[in-house]
Amino acid sequence: MKKNTMRLAIIFMFSTMLTLVANAQEKKTLFIILDGIQRELLEQNPTPNLDDIASQGGYSHAYVGGEKGGYSETPTISAVGYNSLLTGVWVNKHNVKGNGIRQPNYNYPTIFRNFKNSYPHKTTAVYSTWLDNRTKLVGENLEATGHLQLDYHFDGLEIDTLSYPHDDKSDYIKRIDQAVAAYAANDVLEKSPDMTWVYLQYTDDMGHRFGESPQMDAGIQEADRQVGLIWNAIQKRMEAHNEDWMIIITTDHGRKVGGRGHGGQTDEERATWIVTNKKFNAVFQQTPGIVSIFPTIAHFMDINIPKNQAMELDGAGLLGEAYASHLSGELDGKSLKLSWKSYSSKAKAKIWVTATNQFKYGEMDIYRLVGEVSLADQADVLDLKTEYENLKVVMELPTGYINVWVTNKE
Repeated sequence: MKKNTMRLAIIFMFSTMLTLVANAQEKKTLFIILDGIQRELLEQNPTPNLDDIASQGGYSHAYVGGEKGGYSETPTISAVGYNSLLTGVWVNKHNVKGNGIRQPNYNYPTIFRNFKNSYPHKTTAVYSTWLDNRTKLVGENLEATGHLQLDYHFDGLEIDTLSYPHDDKSDYIKRIDQAVAAYAANDVLEKSPDMTWVYLQYTDDMGHRFGESPQMDAGIQEADRQVGLIWNAIQKRMEAHNEDWMIIITTDHGRKVGGRGHGGQTDEERATWIVTNKKFNAVFQQTPGIVSIFPTIAHFMDINIPKNQAMELDGAGLLGEAYASHLSGELDGKSLKLSWKSYSSKAKAKIWVTATNQFKYGEMDIYRLVGEVSLADQADVLDLKTEYENLKVVMELPTGYINVWVTNKE
């Protein structure tokens, strides 16, 4: 009798486990960069598809440009912003300083490399109105990226001047955007890539040509329509298949007053935004940097980020419990002065420092533990016992890390 009872219990447990596995939702992430849409114009224009996505998750103000006036100050230029999202770090680390993409530092891996390292058999995709996004930033098939291979892509149409003859009004870019969005939506429906980047350019061209104008407004509304194609495909996948999709839409920079140029550090050029279908934590409403998208995707997709890389990430994740963000500091002689935004009344954090920067060369940094702080205090002063000219400071939170570079005032 006992053997029969035991056998039935084992069968029941095995059956339950199979049911749980069968019911587990497969996670998918798709992120979109809509180039050069300044925050105030986005908020002034009708964007029903972005609004629908935000109604399920949220909308927040965000920023690019690193620490203004600090070590991580980052040009508000397109490719620079893309790579800050892809790598989770600012320009002082990823080294993409302009649209020429001359010397990316591939020692700071993109989210695609981390994803493929964690899940070699899952699929990745890039659909883009600029070929360099795949070939230079993601670095497909380069020795420096371990010959990373994407599973699907659709790009390079800007090189096809027969099908898309160039004109002085950027109508060809508009047509390419439309083709890219439609192709991406179809692949989402039919192939359902696990990790996808969609890049659309037309709004940036309208900003450069016309500034704040009816043309720019029309470009924003067209971008929203294209997002709608992809969003509708995602919703169909979620309805028909057992999939859990996260979509994140953002922009790579703001624009100067008047809406034409960008690249500097004015508030208007640094001001961006994020739209998502997921409920994010408290950091989301505290103007996160574009670098926060990387750890957010990693959290959602259960991507393993090696500790030495995690300690380099410049943004606080937007999923999971929020502990702290916006770490800043300065050196004053032998004193390290730190401040941060806290979301915890009880948690503590360890403070690690190193005077080296070997990670940028593919090596390891040796950190020294200099103290523990109460996050609720939102500021502290630590005695380093010795003077340093520069320090990389890492705050180890109960989950995750945030960091800042500091320079001695003396």
